Amino acid sequence: MFGGYVRLLSVERLKMAKSPVWLLALVSPAIAVLIGLLANPGGNWLQLLTAMLTVHALLFMPMLTAVFGSLVCRFEHGGGGWKQLLSLPLSRTSLYAAKLTIIMALVGLTQLLFGGALLGVGAMQGMNGPIPWAVIVQSLLAGWVACMPLAALQLMVSFLWSSFAAPLALNFVFTVPNILIANSQTYGPYYPWVQPLLVMMPSGKDNFGAFMVPTDTLIAVILGSFVVFLFAGLMVFRYREI
Repeated sequence: MFGGYVRLLSVERLKMAKSPVWLLALVSPAIAVLIGLLANPGGNWLQLLTAMLTVHALLFMPMLTAVFGSLVCRFEHGGGGWKQLLSLPLSRTSLYAAKLTIIMALVGLTQLLFGGALLGVGAMQGMNGPIPWAVIVQSLLAGWVACMPLAALQLMVSFLWSSFAAPLALNFVFTVPNILIANSQTYGPYYPWVQPLLVMMPSGKDNFGAFMVPTDTLIAVILGSFVVFLFAGLMVFRYREI
């Protein structure tokens, strides 16, 4: 099974290399640069990080995760690609894992570019004091992990719907309320689309997010929703007739 996964991962990587999908990873970091240059962090790295990540984590990360999910299924939806692919002696589980890995790799690339954008803006702003590497790395990694449930869900939806726009529209409908839900201590921690913002926001030692959401609560919710969406998507991939 692992050998099949590696081969499928290589195939998926080649597909993405032939498309301009990697350019989408530049969109959010580029906008974050503009926000950072307009911000007045007062020489404080954490204030600059907060200013730059707000729109990035609130809107663009959930939306980009949806776009990546739709793109990894786009080739198979054309010309009976799914039937041809699934007729081969390949494990559907390996195929699902390979596509999910590609989505998360693209999300990871976006996060790395955002981190580079933060450091670049900090240099241009003449920030004072040492770079808080631990906080920045934790923020980037936590945001990546928080996108895992969205990636699993979006992959399942993109597999079920042949339309490229429909999964994106669905994700848009659930992402826009982030603006309101992010301000709710009651619903925010349990809403998958707002979790990237909550976990990326620098805060206290034992809490994540602007509303001091307990770390163990967010970890449990993120990992729990990822397991649910992962299992649901895997069942759909393995047993749905094409």
